[in-house]
Amino acid sequence: MENHKINAAIQLLPLSNNIDQYKIIDEAIALIKNSGLKYVVCPFETVIEGNYDEVVQLIAHIKNSALKGDSEEIIINLKLHCNSKKSLFIDDKIGQYQS
Repeated sequence: MENHKINAAIQLLPLSNNIDQYKIIDEAIALIKNSGLKYVVCPFETVIEGNYDEVVQLIAHIKNSALKGDSEEIIINLKLHCNSKKSLFIDDKIGQYQS
């Protein structure tokens, strides 16, 4: 089960005043991109595919990076989709809708 791929949807909301919220979000997306994990950027969240430990480690990295930067307060909304018997793939969910 630990080697199965999971899907995580992460939404980062920087709350601090007088900062460029999109800059913090763009930095988080850059961390996701550089992680080597499969991902899809959506208007309200980014979906990540990887094993549980990789995904949780990436989320911690995003949190730490956002709080070290200009943002002193954040909210992270997180959804995890896990299956004990098989891997879950982004393409199985949305592949038919992509052109």
